[in-house]
Amino acid sequence: MFKRGLNLYRSSFTGLSRETWLLSIIMLINRSGTMVLPFMTLYLTSKGVDRTLSEAGTVVGLWGMGAIVGAFFGGRLTDKIGFHKVQLITLLLGGVFFIVLGQMRSYPLICLFTFILSMVNEAFRPANATAIAVYSKPENRTRSNSLNRLAINLGWAVGVSIGGVIATYSYQLLFWVDGLTNVLAALSLFYFLRPIPVTKETKTEEVILQPVTRSVYQDKYFMIFVFLVALFGFCFFQMFSTVPSFFRDSLHLSEQYIGLIMALNGLLIVLIEMVLINFLEGKRHVMIYISFGTLLCAIAFLLLLLPLPGKLISIFMILMLTVGEITSMPFMNTYWSARATNKNRGQYAALVTIAWSTGQTVGPYACSKLVEASSFNVMFMALGGLLSFTALGFSWLKSKD
Repeated sequence: MFKRGLNLYRSSFTGLSRETWLLSIIMLINRSGTMVLPFMTLYLTSKGVDRTLSEAGTVVGLWGMGAIVGAFFGGRLTDKIGFHKVQLITLLLGGVFFIVLGQMRSYPLICLFTFILSMVNEAFRPANATAIAVYSKPENRTRSNSLNRLAINLGWAVGVSIGGVIATYSYQLLFWVDGLTNVLAALSLFYFLRPIPVTKETKTEEVILQPVTRSVYQDKYFMIFVFLVALFGFCFFQMFSTVPSFFRDSLHLSEQYIGLIMALNGLLIVLIEMVLINFLEGKRHVMIYISFGTLLCAIAFLLLLLPLPGKLISIFMILMLTVGEITSMPFMNTYWSARATNKNRGQYAALVTIAWSTGQTVGPYACSKLVEASSFNVMFMALGGLLSFTALGFSWLKSKD
């Protein structure tokens, strides 16, 4: 039984290109330093900085605004100068701006440099998503995206768990570690993954979808998909903004414990996502998985309404949210990449990134305002309802393909 399970796990990683593996290793290096954003709200509301939850929500919202601008220009630059150059430039500049942001003490300067950092940092994402799509084969594109997500989440698990320990002693050090891992990732990209021109259009036979229109903006069902992804992101990103504050202020959990349970999310993805995606890929329409995963995320937020001990309910919530994330997010990438061509792939990737960034912008600000006007419980009910609506939207979208 153990041998069979081991072979199944090993087979989930076979058949992926060398470039896909290298991109994932570079992503692992980068994300192992992910410490600033998960602890940004806690940092800004901590003693010495003394900002309100609403002010912290504004800063996290500015991160999202910068991400929208960065994603738009990152996608266009990717189609114009290539994904390799965009990744290299954004990683280097992002590393510098992380360190600079950590030196800021004035609230207006914190807001300004958060926006600039996010704009540079998030321009990386369309380029990286394009690289994964280019270097993968149609039949294993979802697994290629999952391998990249595995690297992200393994790095996330390392980053937030170590970040929780570092935050106990010094929030400032978080900015240095995040910045230096960006620079290290850029150097790794430069030395180990040389740019390869892609001149040949790849034909796909994936389970999706309608013929791709000439302009991404004429692909009306994709635009609806982008809107639904933005709603999903609006809710999902509360995991990194208002939910840690709820864990600390309402459930009375320590920063170190919060870091560990957030790391649990990444570890579970590392352990089970590739095997699950290998089993599911190509068996059903991708929207079935996306809709189901979105519904599980709705249940995850509603679980926080239960009157259970803090440590227990936080673990239940993270487990449910993780399963929902695993079931939905890899197939979201499959959906957009199957509709794109080599000439507009950066723009498709940019719009999906913008959708995530819009949710990241509006969500923390709106939900922090909602909590201040009512309570965390009201927010969790609203998130559960909105995600349920989003799941229905994805299910409807399936009927249109």
